[in-house]
Amino acid sequence: MNCIVNDINIAYDEAGQGPAVLLIHGFPLNRQMWQPQLKPIANAGYRVIAPDLRGFGASDAPTGPYSMDLLADDMIALMDALKIDKTVIGGMSMGGYILMNLLERYPERVRAACFIATRSNADDEAGRERRKAMAAEAERLGANPIIKIFAELLFAAETSQESPALIARVTAWMRETRPQGLAGGLLGMSDRKDYTALLPTFKQPSLVIAGAEDRAAPAETAETLIHGLAGCRSKVIEKAGHMVNMEQPEIFNETMISFLKSLPE
Repeated sequence: MNCIVNDINIAYDEAGQGPAVLLIHGFPLNRQMWQPQLKPIANAGYRVIAPDLRGFGASDAPTGPYSMDLLADDMIALMDALKIDKTVIGGMSMGGYILMNLLERYPERVRAACFIATRSNADDEAGRERRKAMAAEAERLGANPIIKIFAELLFAAETSQESPALIARVTAWMRETRPQGLAGGLLGMSDRKDYTALLPTFKQPSLVIAGAEDRAAPAETAETLIHGLAGCRSKVIEKAGHMVNMEQPEIFNETMISFLKSLPE
């Protein structure tokens, strides 16, 4: 499905009926990463929406940079277009940065928050410079340099050995991402805010899901979220890396659906 949002075309998948759940993908991925979640969450009694962010998947890719404010505003405009007043939001990695932006700027639109394989801290100076260099490289050379870096970061060791088809599928998604989307996303992430000190101010019910073998958002970044968010639920999933929802979909879905069912009406 497609929708014009903030003057660009946003592609999204939708399944089910009931309270809304918005799933925001990570970098340099797209909405297809949520395929293992759409049907199970819809079958549990929810309306699930999984969009492609601007620059990614089948959404338009205007030239960037894309700030976290801009990407968050796109999500609010999509909710408005779909007549969703309030939703549970699951944000994976970069999607988690957008989720924190939404919690700060649009708290009344967020019913509950699921932080998936993400972190609250901003990049340090060296990290910012690395992302800016990668953005310049992506504009010049396309997705290949990015794939090389991210393919090594995304999966647990066991997944790498036992699920070559999954790795090939995710690599193909990365390869299809347009250079302006890659550069826009990298520059947006490099300038993102540090939310660590603000975590205790987020009052919505929250869930943290982490992969025990995540190299992109390791255990200590999950710990920061778990300790900072008042009364949050958490699950560290074994034999999973950054793509925790695809590497261990059954445990992931069970954890997420149990959280959704625990929310007050």
